[in-house]
Order: sequence, then structure tokens, then C-alpha cells
Amino acid sequence: MATVTPWEVKGNIDYDKLIKEFGVSKIDQPTLARIQKHTKELHPFLRRSIFFAHRDLNWALDQYEKGNKFFLYTGRSPSGPVHIGHLVPWMFTKWLQDKFDVELYFQFPDEEKFLFKDNLTFVQAQDSLHDNMLDVIACGFNPKKTHFIVDTKHANLMYPEAIKVAKKITFSTVKAAFGLTNEHNIGAIFYTSMQAVPAFLPSVIAKKKIPCLIPHAIDQDPHFRVSRDVIPKLGYDKPASIQCRFLPGLGGMTTDGKMSSSAEHTAIYATDDAKTIKNKINKYAFSGGQATVEEHRKLGGNPDVDIAYQWLMFFEPDDKKLQQIHDDYKSGKLLSGEIKAILIERVQTFLAEHQARRKDAAKMIDQFMLKVK
Repeated sequence: MATVTPWEVKGNIDYDKLIKEFGVSKIDQPTLARIQKHTKELHPFLRRSIFFAHRDLNWALDQYEKGNKFFLYTGRSPSGPVHIGHLVPWMFTKWLQDKFDVELYFQFPDEEKFLFKDNLTFVQAQDSLHDNMLDVIACGFNPKKTHFIVDTKHANLMYPEAIKVAKKITFSTVKAAFGLTNEHNIGAIFYTSMQAVPAFLPSVIAKKKIPCLIPHAIDQDPHFRVSRDVIPKLGYDKPASIQCRFLPGLGGMTTDGKMSSSAEHTAIYATDDAKTIKNKINKYAFSGGQATVEEHRKLGGNPDVDIAYQWLMFFEPDDKKLQQIHDDYKSGKLLSGEIKAILIERVQTFLAEHQARRKDAAKMIDQFMLKVK
């Protein structure tokens, strides 16, 4: 049985079921056509339904077409190293920023995981905060249009708005939305009020309503469902959102519904070197191939469960190449070791470029920090 909450994802994820359970809308062809009208081409994540669902995306596009540009809001809760699964929504967010030429507010809720994890100290969370910032900057966001919000460092901006949110949310609502109990600490109960703030903070600063679009992984939707209920009560528009599915861990989609930083063998970190990437993929990537070469040539592999192919859907931008790999693997022409080799090369190249940008990121942090005059 699958579990999908903001703090735990496990099991084989049925995304069609999640659409119904969470009440999000599937991204349809007319919506894709509207996006393409502005972007000229669709990101592979849209073409392949990696970003697959939304709330009020068409409203955000309506506002954009009227000249009222939306801003983007996403984030990262620091508690450990960034893995390539974390990079997926950020890669897409960068594309949206570039194509629509919009501002991005990137939240680092440096208190969240401290409040929810018994074994994480606040000092450890702060160490992860700095390290995670390097990976976000390395994604290539525009420093002139990207603003980092750190909850504890921007508390003077955040807290006055968060208490307005908190006053509109009952404990019963939080318990129902997040599965919290009377045993949770009161910081955990209050936290969602802080996560709601960046969705309307730019409107507070500008003293006018600015539309918000939130790209995020589907497990974070409960936070924004609550936010969407509350924010209009404060006089601002409901934020729109667009949700992506997870990059599964190397162990396979039935066990690793989402890559986890704490599972070292089934995660590839943003700082892993080429040798580590090769060893992890070769040793741990779940195969959809047959037991022997002879059987594989005869029966072919199953790309629907093969992790190397599933990852190539995220990291091979060329649709024709991806289709050829799919067909060759399914027919038995391409062996499991060969499809892993293709993935290894793609991931090594991708992370080598990321790490090159990461080296210069530390001296750029101040450029990205939100400053309000």
C-alpha cells in the first residue's frame, strides 16, 4: 500500500488515484497548447506527463495574458544533502522562469525538518541550509529574478503574515490535512502557516495582488490545499500550482516510490562523482530485464518497471532517442547492462555540469537572498 504525505512517501504510487484523492486536475492537451503558445516548445517534463496535474493553472495563464504576470514559488526544507530527485522540480521551475520571464521566490523553511525529525538538531539543519543553497544556485536560476526566503532569517517579514494565516486555521483542519495528532509538538502544528506565506508575500510587499504559481512534487499538495483555503480570507488570490511525480529510488518503483536522502544506496546525490554514479546504477538500479541474455533476447525487457529507463524519461531530452531506447529494450535488442550504461553517461554528464556551477555558488548566495527596501 502506498503512502504519500509531505513527510513520507513509500510504495508503488498510483498517480491517477492521487489525482482523485487530492482533488487536483490532470494537465490536458488544451492547457499544454496554452503553455506552448507562450513558451514555443514544451519541456520534456510536460510532454511526458512528469508534471501531470495542477490547480488553477489556466487562471494563472489568464492573468499572464492580461499582463498581470504570476510569480513562481517553490522551496527546499534543509535536512541533508540534495539528491537528483530534488533537482527535478527545480529544473522545471528554471524553465518556467526563463520562458515566462518571471520572478521566483524560493523558500528555505529551515525549521520544518527540525520540528518534524527527532534526530535532527537545529545546527545540523543550518549546515544543510548552506549546502542546499549551493545546489539551488547551481540549477542556473536568474539571480536578478530569484529571491531566497529563509524562515528564521526573514522572520521579521514572515511571522507577521504567518500569524494571520494561523488565526484562520483550526487544529482540527491541520490534523485532518496532515495526519497530525495530539502528540505532535506545537511547532509542527504551526509550521504550515509559515509555508503559506511566500504564496502571498510578494503581494504584501508590492501592496497589490500578484498571481502565484507553485511548481512542486505532489506530496506537498496538502500544505497548499490548506493555503488555498486560507489566503483568500486574507484578501489575496488563491495560489495556482502544478505538480510533478517522483523520481523513484534505484531500488524500484514498488519499494522506492520516491528517492530518499536517507537511503544512500538507492539515491544519487548532487555531489556524487562519476565513479560513484556508475557503481550505484550498476549495482542497485532495479532491472526490468530477463534472468539470462538468451531469455532477454527472446522475451525482451519491461521498460515500465526498469529504473534505468524510468530515469531516462527524466534525463534524456530527445524524444526520438528515448522512444528508440524503449523499443530496443522491449524487443530484447538492448540489454539491461546496455541501458544502464546509457543512463550512467547521461547522469554523469548532467551532474558534472551541475557540480561545475556549484563550485562558484557560495560567493553568489548574498545575491539571491531576498532584500526588501
